[in-house]
Amino acid sequence: MGSVGSTKGRRERLRAETTAEIKRVALELMASGGPDAITLRAIAREMGMTANAIYGYFATRDDLVTTLINSVYTSLADAVETAWEATPAHDPAARIQAWARAFRDWALTNPEGFRLVYGDPVPGYRPPEGGAAPDAAHRVCTGITALAAAAWPKAELRYMDSGFEWSDFDPGLLDKVRPAFPELPPAAVALALRIWSHLHGLVSLEIYGHLQTQALNPEKLFREELTQLIRSLGITPRT
Repeated sequence: MGSVGSTKGRRERLRAETTAEIKRVALELMASGGPDAITLRAIAREMGMTANAIYGYFATRDDLVTTLINSVYTSLADAVETAWEATPAHDPAARIQAWARAFRDWALTNPEGFRLVYGDPVPGYRPPEGGAAPDAAHRVCTGITALAAAAWPKAELRYMDSGFEWSDFDPGLLDKVRPAFPELPPAAVALALRIWSHLHGLVSLEIYGHLQTQALNPEKLFREELTQLIRSLGITPRT
C-alpha cells in the first residue's frame, strides 16, 4: 500500500515539475520570438519531448496559454495585495506607494509574464468563457480601485465638478468595482483609471525597453512620477 502511495506521489511530483517546465519554456519562447512563438510543438522540441507526450499535459495551445495567463495574473495579484496589506489602512500615501512599487517590481521580475498579460495578444488565442484569469483579474481591478478609494477623501474636492456618469464606463468594469466599493461615485472610478494609466504607462515603457536611451535611472523616474501623482490627489507622499 505504501509503495503504491509513494509511486503515485512520485508521478504527481514529476507531472507538476514537467508542467512548470512547460510553462517556463513557453514564456521563454515568447520572450525571444513574440506571442506567436508559443506552440506545443516548439515547446516539445525545446524540452526534448515528443509532440504526443506534451499533449498529455495540455490538450491544446489555448489550454496552455490560459494556464499561463492565470498563473501570471495570480502571481501579480498576490504581489500587490501583499504589499497593500502590509501598510497601515489610515495611510493612503503609503498604501498607494506600496501597491505601485510592488507592481513595478513584479513586472521587472516577470517581464515575459507582463507582456503576456498586458502586451500583444497571442495570435489566434481564444480565452474560455469568463476570461483566462477571472479571479485574478478581478483582484487586480479592485486593487486599482482601492487606490482611488484610499485617496478619495482628499481627492474628492478636486473632482467636485466632474461630469462622469456610470454610463461612461464598461459594464464589465462596473460589475467588478461597484459591489466592492458601493460608496464611490463615477468620478472615483475615473480616478482609478487615471492612476492606473500613470503606473502602467511608465512600467510598460520600461519593460519594452523604450526608456533605455532616454532615462539612465528608470526607477528614479517612476518614483518621481508616483510622488507627483500622490501630490495631485491632495495627499502628502511618504519618503
